[in-house]
Amino acid sequence: MPRPLGELEDSVMTRVWKWNRPVTVREVLEDLQQERSIAYTTVMTVLDNLHQKGWVRREAEGRAYRYEAVSTRAAYAAALMNEAWSQSDNPAAALVAFFGMMSPEQREALNDAVRMVQGPNVQPPNPPNPGAAEGEAER
Repeated sequence: MPRPLGELEDSVMTRVWKWNRPVTVREVLEDLQQERSIAYTTVMTVLDNLHQKGWVRREAEGRAYRYEAVSTRAAYAAALMNEAWSQSDNPAAALVAFFGMMSPEQREALNDAVRMVQGPNVQPPNPPNPGAAEGEAER
């Protein structure tokens, strides 16, 4: 599992993921400069570090490089969630707590994801009937 990205690394990767194409240091720099004062060499160093860590691949273009994401932001988020979950001494409780933090929209996205993973022919389980007496068969 890769380490979580630092704040500046995340800012740079956000642009690489959003643009979804090979980018130059200059392009990232100009976009970052709309939010903060930052030097060309700083952005160049961050992209080089991201390359060394395996987050981006690069291809020479003249005397510079074009950088492209190796994977998606979704894959990065999934790896972070998996790592956090696997560190728990009680994975079921961790999931319950995580689900409890979710908004209704996030829970619906989770339901959609479970349906995609299970496939189209799997029926969702019947929700429990809170009015049924314990041990009584549900219909």
